[in-house]
Amino acid sequence: MTALQAPPAAPKPAHQASPAISRIGRFYITRELGRGSVGTVYLGHDPVIDRAVAIKTFNPARLTAAEKRQHEQQFINEARAAGRLSHPRIVTIYDASSEGGTTYIAMEFLEGRELNRMLDGGHRFSADDVASIIWKVADALGYAHRNGVVHRDIKPANIFIVGERQPKVVDFGIARAPNRVSDQASQAEPYTMFHQNLLGTPNYMSPEQALGRDVDHRTDLYSLGAVMYEMLTGKRPFRNAKTEELLDQIAYKAPPAPHDLDPAVPHELSQIAMKAMSKKPEKRYQDAEELVLDLKRFLARERRRSVRHKEPPRAEDGARQTAPKPASPRPARLRGIVIAAALVGAACLSYLWLR
Repeated sequence: MTALQAPPAAPKPAHQASPAISRIGRFYITRELGRGSVGTVYLGHDPVIDRAVAIKTFNPARLTAAEKRQHEQQFINEARAAGRLSHPRIVTIYDASSEGGTTYIAMEFLEGRELNRMLDGGHRFSADDVASIIWKVADALGYAHRNGVVHRDIKPANIFIVGERQPKVVDFGIARAPNRVSDQASQAEPYTMFHQNLLGTPNYMSPEQALGRDVDHRTDLYSLGAVMYEMLTGKRPFRNAKTEELLDQIAYKAPPAPHDLDPAVPHELSQIAMKAMSKKPEKRYQDAEELVLDLKRFLARERRRSVRHKEPPRAEDGARQTAPKPASPRPARLRGIVIAAALVGAACLSYLWLR
């Protein structure tokens, strides 16, 4: 369940029931935003700072002890991983605690839409919008990586779009961070299909995740490349209803390049997405900064092309192109001399005739 948001809501009808609880920690509850299998998200108010907050609560009903432990770990890890980060494109964690039997995270309240909802609704992004959104997400991931945090679950549902093409990275529940809680300390992470417990969302997993191998920050760059692929083409790189077959495709098969699926996709962006999705980590971008740089170069070239196409010719250029060349002075002088000679000749003839 993605916390933090809901599109701007209509005013609450008079007959609508108030939330079951009125306060969590120091936060007053305004209304419920969403409910999932392991908790509820509320819109709350922080009376100390006087701001709206999203409050994500952990309330594991109908879960086995093992499931409860796993979800509780993810809940704590989300607070720990995102809480150590401060970046304009990463959701801000304000507080996390457990009071009165309720474990909660208070975080930045975002108004907008998850990227997956936009894609599922048929929204198609322009090439410039794709490049702009992806470089901003990559910039946020680069910051997280420099601070020892690997997200490991980058997907459209965890990219929240606010305002005009402004993304926020959310849900660090399975992130690898220096202070991560895990009851699998004696085993190599991540959990994989071989443990019957996938860590991450299969469609956007890196090949090393799909194979159950150790991962580093480059796994996030692969997943971001898969998101970029879907934004460019409207299709996921791999699709299969059977999880094991899907993981096999991710690990061993190459998807068609975006520009092969849609010739309107700029070849340069298609190459960037495919490089990010290279099967071998050493063939990918080695850090998020490289990806950001390539995307910014693309946008800069597009701006220059746009300016060249839209800019009218400069006045002096137009004058050079259209104004007739001034007449050479030499032919004019010759004509003057000829006319003068003719006049002199006519005068002489008149003089002689009069005599």
